[in-house]
Amino acid sequence: MKKRILIIEDDKDITEALRYNLEKDKGFTVLLAHTGDEGLNLALKTKPHCVLLDIGLPGLSGYEICRMLRADPETREIPILMLTARVSESDKILGLELGADDYITKPFGIRELIARIRAAIRRKDVDSDRIDVYDDGRLYIHFEDYVVRFKGQEPKLTLKEFGLLKLLAQNPGRVQSREKILDAVWGYNYYGESRTVDVHIRRIRKKLGPGADDYIDTVIGVGYRFKAQLSVAKPSRQLANG
Repeated sequence: MKKRILIIEDDKDITEALRYNLEKDKGFTVLLAHTGDEGLNLALKTKPHCVLLDIGLPGLSGYEICRMLRADPETREIPILMLTARVSESDKILGLELGADDYITKPFGIRELIARIRAAIRRKDVDSDRIDVYDDGRLYIHFEDYVVRFKGQEPKLTLKEFGLLKLLAQNPGRVQSREKILDAVWGYNYYGESRTVDVHIRRIRKKLGPGADDYIDTVIGVGYRFKAQLSVAKPSRQLANG
């Protein structure tokens, strides 16, 4: 099945060139929007497999669209690749913190772009095959609804903190290196310090409170590992069936 790619970009020369090359690849069908409002509405209506998103758009900005798509349960898992001429580190960090999967600066090579689109879709497809709920009676995580409860309390995790906890919990017992975590949660185009992972782990532990170390294990010199307890971890459809 061809993957639907939504391009939200006000430069019509760029959109037509992208459409030509993506459809020439034969693995994609392409939808186009030239304003922020048109793009948001099209994304909500069509639920594309991936969004290529400019930042400087007429109407809603790319940042606003990214935030809105991540806030909607029906679109929050759609991969978003920001395509922009803005090259400052602060712009990249803002885009990634708002939930973009990747940040690509113009000009870019079409072969690299297609490779990044495929990688983003592949990561999403892998995630969709994993469990939807972790629940051992003390720690409860609903991965699709972005809900965390620990000992009856609901810590307020940021999007990146939740994404990090989700990655660990969906791979119990497997060590996740800092580099792999950055790739999966921040996107492989992240240029910041790998120690940002340590900062986010500390925040997660602090927000969960006493007992968090029972679940998040530090593997010195490598990364982190989720220590699953005697747990019930099921897809939500199984829970619905009793």
